[in-house]
Amino acid sequence: MFSQTTELMVKIFIGGLPDNIQEMDLAILVSLHGRVETIKIVRDRATGKCKGYAFLEIYSLQDAKNIVSTLNGETFKGNVITVKVSEEQSTVKTAKPKNNQVFKSKRPRLQR
Repeated sequence: MFSQTTELMVKIFIGGLPDNIQEMDLAILVSLHGRVETIKIVRDRATGKCKGYAFLEIYSLQDAKNIVSTLNGETFKGNVITVKVSEEQSTVKTAKPKNNQVFKSKRPRLQR
């Protein structure tokens, strides 16, 4: 369950990935060095092949630093990978609208 407080997640970038990489491959590699929340491999829409990089959300800054220091410059599936903390940070928040905004449905309402 989500708590009412905002938890900071650290986003990391991993580059130099082979085009046939799967999420489970990255999960196995990275989870040995820190706790992973999400994995997003960037793929070509037409072919479904990896574009060579991915973004991962890590639970803590300490885990992210450990992952970067351990894996940056290492060889993974024949490629030297680049691992660094991403410029943008992401957070996990409760589902409250910002500035008292009201969420509107994207479907048009039927007129009666």
